[in-house]
Amino acid sequence: MAAMNAPATRQPCDLLIEAGHVIPVVPADTVLADHAVVIADGRILDVLPRADAASRYAPKETISRPASVLLPGLVNAHTHNPMSLLRGVADDLPLKVWLQQHIWPIEGAVMGPEFVADGVRLSIAEMLRGGTTCCNENYFFPDVQASVYRQHGFRACIGLPVIDFPTAWAASDDEYFDKGAEVHDQWRGDGLIGTAFAPHAPYTVNDANFERVRMLADQLDIPVHLHLHETAQEVQQSIQQHGQRPIARLDRLGLVNDRLIAVHMTQLTEAEIALCAERGVSVVHCPESNLKLASGFCPACALARAGVNLAIGTDGAASNNDLDMIGETRTAALLSKAVAEDAVGLDAHAALRAATLGGARAMGLDAAIGSIEPGKQADLACIDMSPLETQPLHNAISQLVYATGRHQVSDVWIAGARKLDGRVLVDVDEAGILANARQWRERIAGLRS
Repeated sequence: MAAMNAPATRQPCDLLIEAGHVIPVVPADTVLADHAVVIADGRILDVLPRADAASRYAPKETISRPASVLLPGLVNAHTHNPMSLLRGVADDLPLKVWLQQHIWPIEGAVMGPEFVADGVRLSIAEMLRGGTTCCNENYFFPDVQASVYRQHGFRACIGLPVIDFPTAWAASDDEYFDKGAEVHDQWRGDGLIGTAFAPHAPYTVNDANFERVRMLADQLDIPVHLHLHETAQEVQQSIQQHGQRPIARLDRLGLVNDRLIAVHMTQLTEAEIALCAERGVSVVHCPESNLKLASGFCPACALARAGVNLAIGTDGAASNNDLDMIGETRTAALLSKAVAEDAVGLDAHAALRAATLGGARAMGLDAAIGSIEPGKQADLACIDMSPLETQPLHNAISQLVYATGRHQVSDVWIAGARKLDGRVLVDVDEAGILANARQWRERIAGLRS
């Protein structure tokens, strides 16, 4: 009879994170007070009240953050992370001048494996310190990018570049596709690294290459990630050269479908918004880059209300000038209201969803990340809400989106592995990253003098 009164055996687990508030993203507008997230083998095992977790689970480690919010790791759905080494080199210029007269010439002189690797390392450190655990990358030397992201245990979708002119990565159309296929094959099935085709933009990729991208993306079952309808000039140029707006041209070529990750989308008609919703296109809103380059305004509220999957990206640090997804999400929410002339548009939860689950869905990763649900990968960020700037805490989601800074991110995990511990990067050579950044600054300054 004594055995009947003994406490039940607690289930072993790797980690139990207790938080004052857990924001799971799903269901919508849910905030779980005084809850815990249970992690085993890199996945979320359970989400339950803290008191229940203590009685049911026997963790190897318990982390208690009673004054913090625990949320899914942020997903940067569009970035060019090697370009962090170009942060601030050509500011306050329109897109065409910035890109063609400054960025491309510098890249032509410095782009190579070392530049890409050092830029990615700098960006990983910055993203982790801002609560970002996954990014959708769009740059050259994808082989180098993938290796560096994997080395640091950072989740990334690596773009396989396609563009109509030679670069340091490839000299011909066939070489772009052949080398891209090699990168895809090398990382096929990896737990952290995925791939997507990354044709640069309609104004830099011809019809034949777009058709080839469509065919191969279908065969390989991967997304297509490109800049689209970024500026009014791009749209007008397409009408002059092709007799169609860019999205109509892509539709003619069979690319407007649920694989398409369309970035920027500042110039859209109601019919184009309806087309995106009908075909399952994901749109990545990059508000700060668009503002800085005066590219236009993405109609985020109209897209969301039409049922288009909306994600958020920082773009590259050369045109933003940071990789701060918390700040980007706040800008996205505020700007969307102004553009729609509707204070209710893109509310705090909708913006947070775009910055997490929306980005995951765009990359085809929504079954694995983007929300705190049992069975998903334990990609998590903990944000300290105790500073006076985020008090009093009436509504955790609202406070997170409208009043929180990335400096409040205290802890980050990717697939259950600790990446940021009390604001300290784990297994990252911060001094080496800074030294490399200074060396690149001197080299690039020499090119411009």
